[in-house]
Amino acid sequence: MDLSEIKRRYDQDGFVSPISILDEQEAQKQRDILERTETDIGNLHYKFKIHTAMPSAFEVATHPKLLDAIEAILGPNILLYSVSYIIKEPHSASHVSWHQDLTYWGLSSDDQVSAWLALSPATMESGCMRMIPKSHLGGKIEHQLIEDENNVLLNGQNVVGVDEEAAVYCPLNPGEASLHHGWTLHASMPNTSPDRRIGLNIQYLAPHVRQLKNPDDGAILVRGEDHYNHFPIDMPATKSNDPAQWAYRQKLSDRIQNIQSATV
Repeated sequence: MDLSEIKRRYDQDGFVSPISILDEQEAQKQRDILERTETDIGNLHYKFKIHTAMPSAFEVATHPKLLDAIEAILGPNILLYSVSYIIKEPHSASHVSWHQDLTYWGLSSDDQVSAWLALSPATMESGCMRMIPKSHLGGKIEHQLIEDENNVLLNGQNVVGVDEEAAVYCPLNPGEASLHHGWTLHASMPNTSPDRRIGLNIQYLAPHVRQLKNPDDGAILVRGEDHYNHFPIDMPATKSNDPAQWAYRQKLSDRIQNIQSATV
């Protein structure tokens, strides 16, 4: 898929999938690094700003093919905001309810792109993402907060009344990615497969975007120039298994979690 087609489909539907970023061997290498790190650190599901503690995550988030696709959408100047592994264990009840990413992020603009890169097969059986085409065009939709221990989302937020028949499944092979707009309605079902469903979720911003909830929230310029300097600069990881970097990541993660937990 060429870059102009990525832009056209993203603008039209609010998402584009699949885009080939890593080959199978590279994807397996990244999975191996993740799982070795889990042996040392513990479960790494849904840990914000993981690229400030794991060089491998920063490497994927700044892969030239991925940044080329983001540039086609956002333009030549790109900030890396956050990176997290989203993991559904085999035969798990974990799911993601219908929601829009930007609901509680406190950003001044929707000039943002969410990338989801598969490190294991993301199939209908393992709970790949589902998207509602063109749902980004209506802007923010009211969310309800629900209590559901199996809902992966931080606040358990949910949009009711979604037309399930309009949903498009977005299966991905390891190394493939999908991109979606911050107002695109999306969800995913439980993983009923015998393998882990592992994705790397990456958030990019245009530099003119501001953080309205906490001015200390940071980002990293990964392409082009930042003429605004709205975000303090996060420090990317430079070595593996460094206690100081993991402590730094925890500080950043606590900040972003507080931002997204504040629902007003």
